[in-house]
Amino acid sequence: MEAISNLPLPDAFLEFLNENGIDPSIYTATDSTPRYIRLKPGCEEQLEAIEADIKCKLEKVEWLPNFYSLPPHIQIASSKSYQEGKIYGIDAASGAAVSALNISPGDHVLDLCAAPGAKLCMVLELLGNSGSVTGVDVAKHRLAACRTLVQKYKLGDHCRLFVADGASFSLIPIRVHSDFKSVNREFGVEKDEFLYKEWTSRRPWKERKRANKEIKNGFLELIQDPELIYYGRCSGVVGMSKIELFKTVSRHEISQYGYDKVLVDAECTHDGSIKHIQKFENWGWSTMERRVLDAERTDDLTVLQFRLLTNGFKLLRVGGNLVYSTCSLTHAQNEDVVERFLSLNPCAELLVIDDSESWPCKSGRIPKTLRFDPLTSRTSGLFVAKFTKLAKDNRC
Repeated sequence: MEAISNLPLPDAFLEFLNENGIDPSIYTATDSTPRYIRLKPGCEEQLEAIEADIKCKLEKVEWLPNFYSLPPHIQIASSKSYQEGKIYGIDAASGAAVSALNISPGDHVLDLCAAPGAKLCMVLELLGNSGSVTGVDVAKHRLAACRTLVQKYKLGDHCRLFVADGASFSLIPIRVHSDFKSVNREFGVEKDEFLYKEWTSRRPWKERKRANKEIKNGFLELIQDPELIYYGRCSGVVGMSKIELFKTVSRHEISQYGYDKVLVDAECTHDGSIKHIQKFENWGWSTMERRVLDAERTDDLTVLQFRLLTNGFKLLRVGGNLVYSTCSLTHAQNEDVVERFLSLNPCAELLVIDDSESWPCKSGRIPKTLRFDPLTSRTSGLFVAKFTKLAKDNRC
């Protein structure tokens, strides 16, 4: 594919960049912006073998543990190291967004826009054999790709995946070793009620028979929202009933038993991603007007972004951390969303992101927010903001 620096960017896109205060020169950095991979923890001693496999010297990213850069033309998908789950591709800016969560062992983490899954895998790696991760995405085929990834990298034991609208998802984590167990159990379990067994790709015959009976009797919608498409053996799901798993809880219970960490990497126009913009050479620049430049679509996206951020924060326990990110560089999809959210949520407070003083990025328009871009950071473009939930009266 021709380098974007040699492509005649459409006047409409240049106007879009000017209106949003985005420097067009960032789109000339395609040849100098490397690819990034994350090395699976425990594989450090195999680094030389991995380099021999992909026929490339890996450069350690000093500011982000377990990340390495390589030239942008190097492909890893056919390598043995990739196929065996020793490495996977993830941009360093995306890794920084995950790192900003400050995940600790035992945390219960919500990834509200989980597909395509690289950040989900990194969260699971950071947790190790503790806590849980709940991945949510509205697109079933994209979430199925996440399921494939976590199984490929053998990271799925503490994970559960739901096909659902992230703006309305309402399930909190299963805290197996907490007092919330008694809250989950308050309804009891009836004799004939379905209990989740260890996950299998094929639903058991008895479960399929029960579901067909419920559909026939009108007790079950054909499309369940949220739809559980995967759960690991240590995710807390095994042994639970559907009533317990899908139980609605109060705001007070969420403040105590909600997620410790929430990642909202929201759907956006992707204008900060050089690789994404580069694709329009094949798709046709006219397609860009519909996918990136259309004002009505952008307005719809900012509404969705605000709803995702609001719902993610709702599911966060008091004292927990939430990271909001997009790969757009527009103020409308970033700072404007953050400002509106803060004005309507007195329990929300922006935090300084730990270790960010050593990161190659700029401050956003709002203090404590960060912006990565190809020229400054040698990464894809990304906006990052970190919040915590304060305890204020009964409003949280």
